[in-house]
Amino acid sequence: MKPEELFDLHDRVAVVTGASSGLGLTFAKGLADAGAKVVLAARRKEKLEAFAKELESQGSEAIAVVCDVTRAEDVDRMVQATMDRFGRLDVLVNNAGTAVTLPAEDEPPEDFRRVLDVNVTGSFICAQRCGRIMLAAGKGSIVNIASMLGLVGIGALTQASYNTSKGAVVNMTRELAAQWAKRGIRVNALCPGFFPSEMTQELFDTESGLRFLERRTPMRRTGDPEELIGPLLLLASDAGSYITGQTLVVDGGWTSI
Repeated sequence: MKPEELFDLHDRVAVVTGASSGLGLTFAKGLADAGAKVVLAARRKEKLEAFAKELESQGSEAIAVVCDVTRAEDVDRMVQATMDRFGRLDVLVNNAGTAVTLPAEDEPPEDFRRVLDVNVTGSFICAQRCGRIMLAAGKGSIVNIASMLGLVGIGALTQASYNTSKGAVVNMTRELAAQWAKRGIRVNALCPGFFPSEMTQELFDTESGLRFLERRTPMRRTGDPEELIGPLLLLASDAGSYITGQTLVVDGGWTSI
């Protein structure tokens, strides 16, 4: 098989959660450019529909589905919409997430629970529901978007709930991979470092924040969102057919020191 064929996603259907903004837009666009039909799922209907129209104007097939990943009934509806439109579900990108920035001693327990509910429970519900379709088909790929902050502490950014949740996503990835590997389903985690997005905008918009990130990163710069497309396609496509249960970190070397 030629290298370009390994990454080809024509005739595949990919679901991307958290697809109305930030890195979700990048992931969906990258999958569409590789040939996938894309299901865009998030809570903001207007943004989803506008993005779906944009992808279709560029020759891709896309649908928008309003979905709160913490609600199993919403996720069931997302899966049903996918099957009704395309008749298959090959790739899930579990990208929906949220964060709270507060010192650990000040973070209300209800905020901590909410972050874990979205980032961990929401990812599990999506993996479970999409996984059932993949298991019936005997094949599929799930890419959980974790974070390098699920692997290391950072202290200065005071995001105890977010970092805890992403660590949980990493180990959930291993467990799902272990359970489903023999049934044809691959499950991997993609762990970005610091990339510009809605979630990181406040940090990127301050000179001191950007300087801190650049000084701390061995490559002395932050990431370009498009630098995540190659790693995502590796995990989503046949190029990664023997990769499962793994954590792929894309952080400019942050976790190497």
